Amino acid sequence: MSRCCSSGALALLAAAGVAGSVAAQSAPSSAPIEYPDARRVEQVDDYHGVKVSDPYRWLEDTDAPETKRWVEEENALTSSYLASIPERDAIRSRLTTLWNYPKYGVPVKRGGLYVFAENSGLQNQAVLYAQRKLGEKPVAILDPNTLSPDGTVALSAWDVSENGRYLAYALSSSGSDWQEIHVRDIRSGKDLPDVLRWVKFSDIAWTKDGRGFFYSRYAAPTSGNAMLDVNKNQKLYYHRVGRPQSEDELIWDRPDQPDWLVSAQVSDDGRYALLSLSKGTDTRNQLYFIDLDNPGKPKVGNPIVTLLDAFDASYTFIDNWGPVFFIHTDLAAPRGRVIAIDINQPRRRDWRTVIPEDRDVLRSVSLIGGQFVANYLHDASSQVRFFALTGQPVGRLDLPGLGTVERVSGKPDEPEMFYDFVSFLQPRAVYRYDVKARATTPFRAARLDFDASQYETTQAFFTSKDGTRVPMFITAKKGVRLDGTNPVLMYGYGGFDIPVTPSFSASRLVWLERGGIYVVVTLRGGGEYGKAWHEAGMFERKQNVFDDFIGAAEYLIEKRYTSPAKLAIQGGSNGGLLVGAVTTQRPELFGAALPVVGVMDMLRFQKFTIGWAWTAEYGSSDDSTQFQYLLRYSPLHNIHPGTRYPATMVETSDHDDRVVPGHSFKFAAALQAAQAGPAPVLIRVETKAGHGAGKPTSKMIDLAADEIAFLVKNLGVNGGA
Repeated sequence: MSRCCSSGALALLAAAGVAGSVAAQSAPSSAPIEYPDARRVEQVDDYHGVKVSDPYRWLEDTDAPETKRWVEEENALTSSYLASIPERDAIRSRLTTLWNYPKYGVPVKRGGLYVFAENSGLQNQAVLYAQRKLGEKPVAILDPNTLSPDGTVALSAWDVSENGRYLAYALSSSGSDWQEIHVRDIRSGKDLPDVLRWVKFSDIAWTKDGRGFFYSRYAAPTSGNAMLDVNKNQKLYYHRVGRPQSEDELIWDRPDQPDWLVSAQVSDDGRYALLSLSKGTDTRNQLYFIDLDNPGKPKVGNPIVTLLDAFDASYTFIDNWGPVFFIHTDLAAPRGRVIAIDINQPRRRDWRTVIPEDRDVLRSVSLIGGQFVANYLHDASSQVRFFALTGQPVGRLDLPGLGTVERVSGKPDEPEMFYDFVSFLQPRAVYRYDVKARATTPFRAARLDFDASQYETTQAFFTSKDGTRVPMFITAKKGVRLDGTNPVLMYGYGGFDIPVTPSFSASRLVWLERGGIYVVVTLRGGGEYGKAWHEAGMFERKQNVFDDFIGAAEYLIEKRYTSPAKLAIQGGSNGGLLVGAVTTQRPELFGAALPVVGVMDMLRFQKFTIGWAWTAEYGSSDDSTQFQYLLRYSPLHNIHPGTRYPATMVETSDHDDRVVPGHSFKFAAALQAAQAGPAPVLIRVETKAGHGAGKPTSKMIDLAADEIAFLVKNLGVNGGA
């Protein structure tokens, strides 16, 4: 079953490291930079007998007048520095031109309506459209651009009732993870009085009758700061259209398990509601179901039936064929398989393997047109294969090359399927596929003011520190000279079982046009090669992720793609941790660093908002053994005064309530105080923005212009217009 229009998953970008020594090379700076004063306090914490100082603890309080003053002064310094770069205006102009192309989402079909999102080019937010026939002109049913003058109110999740009458949609403001769900009558174009508050990390799952939907929420905060307070005790509710939230039916609540998260989906036939329970970001989960009895009038209050409650593997409900549930799991199959469970005979000995484990990773499965549509990753690039319900292979989808199929939509009993495809050099195109006829036709595709034929993406493999074979994607101009002088921007993530696959960004095209090379490294900790690959970058093995990234840098230097003075690194969230870690471990290896919304304080991350959920990936300083390895790589705690660090622009947002900005504030203050070299250490704090999702186009263009300008100056980039 496709749930392409909801956003219930906990997405997190982050990574970390230890200290380095020698000089980081960068383009010469003019006068020494005078940084705003950051007061040091005598804050010392005792971790299992180890005393650890935290002199910038006060910067965690984002609402304090002193913190706000420091942020204003830092932003003023950064703005002045960036404004002095002559190339910045031309970079922004070219970005604006390249960004002005239509961006399409994959349509879903509800009640005879095809519903999809589209951004015409420079709109701050994508607009939701509907059409009854594929050839007719679509009609806008929701335009988030009308909801705020600066585009900071974003559409974060949505789904349409099966009868095509109602649209349930979630809005977030200023990039916050907090959402409000509204309901719109599609025929009248007007919103109903329904407003559901304190929603976070939730799907929207309509029952078949279109009278209501399941969603997840937290209790309303009674005190403290909603942007910083810990989020626990998530509950599942059922909302009936037209009724106030106070009358919503509580479906699931476990006050004895405050760390459990819950999400729901409804089978395509409307017969069952599936409940998935997880512990933080741990991929292992439990599955329960509610037999709704009569799809015409679901009985959501029926008992919750236990299906899988061992927390021993990952279980994702695909769909059902009568009482037979098809489940995508990594149980006894670290690269994934599909099993069938008859709920009338649910014992494990009666389970049946439908699609066995393959050498490639099975990332997702849908049931469309009476067949399984299986999306695999082969060396971090998509392959789509078809299987009969018996598991018999029945064909493959012909894809253009190295790229990613991100979303697939369709219904079990209809042969019509939609999917997208994106690569490093081509923006997302959406296609319609006839499962019976095996025929593909374009649905939406964009054209750019860019000659992609001059560039190419290749895949290389290198050997990491411990002998592990690690791949990377290298995108560059055809025939690029390997003389060690090319500016390279290297990106990585490496965590939470999240695969980093080919994607498109207009900002990378501007970087390529200026003679740059763009490299994406497929690090351990991600989901590109299955469970073992993920686990090799978790807990005490997190250093493997940093070693992989460092090994990639050394490979690029050895093969003369670049040199340390010309090599920049970037990553966000878990990838921001990555950049912070390798910068402090090997500062001499890089010319510039862009850590974005990074998890920089590995000893205190669990104390804010949803940070506790990441202990399933990282561990926690509350544990004496885990504290030891977290301290060894925590970026904040491995900054050493007197070290020459590369040019660094730390990036965060004032409304990031996932990786709270205090991480970046403290890291930037400590790095500025420690810097012994001439390279700048700046922090750019975006206002009315969050962790990244829903950021308006205008802010994304401004940020990309600043990033590229910073790299152009500090790597000494001379190429391009």
